[in-house]
Amino acid sequence: MEFSKPPAVPTGVYPYLTVKGGAAAVAFYEAAFGAKELFRNLGQDGVRIMHSRLEINGDIVMLSDDFSDAGAPAPAGVMLHLQVEDARAWFDRAVAAGASVRMPLEDMFWGDRYGQITDPFGHSWSIGQAL
Repeated sequence: MEFSKPPAVPTGVYPYLTVKGGAAAVAFYEAAFGAKELFRNLGQDGVRIMHSRLEINGDIVMLSDDFSDAGAPAPAGVMLHLQVEDARAWFDRAVAAGASVRMPLEDMFWGDRYGQITDPFGHSWSIGQAL
């Protein structure tokens, strides 16, 4: 299966949903909210969604299937995604302020520097930077 690099995302903060049944979730958001799927990559199994980008009411919502069986952090409700210019600075600043590391910041095969943290209040955040 060929993996394609998603188009660049403007810097900002985006909700990132991790679900069981990604394709059904996309279909639901299309039917319920008029979502338009802008991009989709499947995981190695060719079934689960590794990354989908939806436009709902003019804004972006990102989504993936649960890959905790492959070592990814288990879903924890909604994840907020920060797309930034300097992921290392944002990541280190969050950890210094008291966040715990869920997934270390690394250069990923899809072309982002990416990691995940949990804030002291239990909310999950991912931080990404286009490389």
